[in-house]
Amino acid sequence: MLRITVLVSGQVQGVGYRYFTRKKAFELGLAGYAENLADGRVEVVAEGEKADLEHLIHHLRQGPRGARVEQLDVQWSEATGLKGFQTY
Repeated sequence: MLRITVLVSGQVQGVGYRYFTRKKAFELGLAGYAENLADGRVEVVAEGEKADLEHLIHHLRQGPRGARVEQLDVQWSEATGLKGFQTY
């Protein structure tokens, strides 16, 4: 099991990005969270199998209708045992 921490830049707040992320994470069986940051970015932390995390990253690059993703900063690490997927 692995963990990704993704900082998503662009027009990603106020467009349903966190809920889009939660839906995709549930579909892929991932645990973690998506949170709006004060600087306008969204932080996504997810844990699961590498292939499923790579699929999530693909979806994060697209985002929901209305979003404009400019950049993803992705860091990989070992999973810590998160449960469920939350939005903050």
